[in-house]
Amino acid sequence: MLEPLLIAELVALGIATGFLAGLLGIGGGMLMVPFLTFILAQRGVAGDLAVKMAIATSMATIVFTSLSSVRAHHRRGAVRWDLVRRLAPGIVLGALLAGAGAFRVLSGRWLALLFAGFVAFSATQMLRSAARPQGGTGRGLPGPAGQLAAGGAIGFLSGLVGAGGGFISVPFMTWCGVVMHQAVATSAALGFPIALANGLGYLWSGAGVPGRPAGALGYVFLPALAVIASASVLMAPVGVRVAHALPVATLKRVFALLLYGLAAAMTWKAWRG
Repeated sequence: MLEPLLIAELVALGIATGFLAGLLGIGGGMLMVPFLTFILAQRGVAGDLAVKMAIATSMATIVFTSLSSVRAHHRRGAVRWDLVRRLAPGIVLGALLAGAGAFRVLSGRWLALLFAGFVAFSATQMLRSAARPQGGTGRGLPGPAGQLAAGGAIGFLSGLVGAGGGFISVPFMTWCGVVMHQAVATSAALGFPIALANGLGYLWSGAGVPGRPAGALGYVFLPALAVIASASVLMAPVGVRVAHALPVATLKRVFALLLYGLAAAMTWKAWRG
């Protein structure tokens, strides 16, 4: 049984991540992972294992949050399903490679530093495009091979950090000329194959790992998954309504500021080891 205070903390975390999923097309993993790491560490889970379980549990919640978010976006006709179909195969391949293989063996310090630099670059590009007309540069999406590679990178990096991929897919799509509202909505749809493929990988790679607390399945901590997912599913449509009420330029600036915050947090974590 979870303590009442812990349940309240997990509900608050689910509300925040669900709102962000609807507002910005992200799974909220960057918010969940630090808090879940602390919660698991307080329950006696060793530091390295706590981080991996936090990442895996965060990704598992995105399976449910993304479905709620994309349903609300789809009702508004904002999801580019053609992009989902073209990016999804690469996303699944990259996610399986991360969740079932690299996740278990890689050390994250240098990866976190490189990733923080990429996130900061994406935020800068987002701010620069905020003053442009909707549809961005008109640069256009790459061909089939380029979209397969882009999907693979989105799925792989998302799997290593426990995020839904919006921190990569939204800047990528807007850079290619996709309207911001459509990029956010399409990113929410892409969160489902990312989360599902990575989640299966976490279950497989974490099976039999010693030191896991009661209620763990693979690397996923099921009690936290149940509470956070329940709250986030209810809040995702609220974030969608706010997203469609905001001007595109404002939404881009909000997203860019969030990316800068994530880059700073990841740099600090990597620096401290």
